[in-house]
Amino acid sequence: MSSNHPSSTSTSTKPSLSTEDRSARVAVTVFPLLILVAAAIGFFLPDFGQKLAPGVNTYLGIIMFAMGLTLTLPDFALVAKRPIPVLIGVVAQYVIMPLLGFGVSWALQLDPALAAGVILVGCAPGGTSSNVITYLSKADTALSVTMTSISTLLAPIFTPLLTLWLAGQYMPVDAGDMALSIVKIVLIPVIAGLVIRLLFGKLVDKILPGLPWLSVVGISLVVIAVVSGSADKVVDAGLIVLLAVVLHNGLGYLLGYWVARLCRVPVRSARTTSIEVGMQNSGLAAGLAAKYFAPEAALPGAVFSIWHNLSGAVLAMYYRRSADKHQQD
Repeated sequence: MSSNHPSSTSTSTKPSLSTEDRSARVAVTVFPLLILVAAAIGFFLPDFGQKLAPGVNTYLGIIMFAMGLTLTLPDFALVAKRPIPVLIGVVAQYVIMPLLGFGVSWALQLDPALAAGVILVGCAPGGTSSNVITYLSKADTALSVTMTSISTLLAPIFTPLLTLWLAGQYMPVDAGDMALSIVKIVLIPVIAGLVIRLLFGKLVDKILPGLPWLSVVGISLVVIAVVSGSADKVVDAGLIVLLAVVLHNGLGYLLGYWVARLCRVPVRSARTTSIEVGMQNSGLAAGLAAKYFAPEAALPGAVFSIWHNLSGAVLAMYYRRSADKHQQD
């Protein structure tokens, strides 16, 4: 899910804080419900869902293009200004979540396809919904945007390599072809969005509030397609997949926070890291799993798309209560 984050809105068109806050609250309450509806459509109307399946890469490209439109060059300037928190966050993203995915799959003794799907979720870059959750948490939104952007740009390298290493023992992985897919689905649309934002900033500013809705439509279409492809597996594997997702996501939040704190990152930035590590681009993972593994391998990504938005909203409420104490951290 792409999100209109406060740091990327120009001063001249920047809505009031209350307007942004309201928009962000809508995002974390309505979006999961819409994705849940999409999952139900995929489950109960699998024939319809399968008609959408050939367009999964297109939907993902639209999501990533919308993300690119929300980015500005200052989002990347933070790498030079505060390299340590950014580096810790991105390294944690590509170390903690892939290993957790492997560990959870092993501990729950998941079937090979489901295990590969869980691991692929872990190897995906950060999810852009983390920007909204960070904003609601009163954590460091600018840092969250930068972490998401950098992990996304690194995805063509790290996602296929880590998937090959960790999921390769469960199912064959064509890492080269997967890397090429990620370049087409992720890198090119994000860069195109960024370039258009640079060239037509004022025009893009006017449509920024609508971009999260464009993204959630894209994710909903992906979820309908991947759930319809594994509808018969949902009944058999639904609970174990949900357990795997809850563990993966929750441990990601926890370890992300404490790794950052052990590296002496301030509380506010550590909270940002925890959100960034725990929330994945699960729509991308679901799409890649459906293409490179088996239909049921996409199930963990679809479930993660729903769950991490719900858990993120709860985490935001928890962080927000004590946020004022850490604003200067």
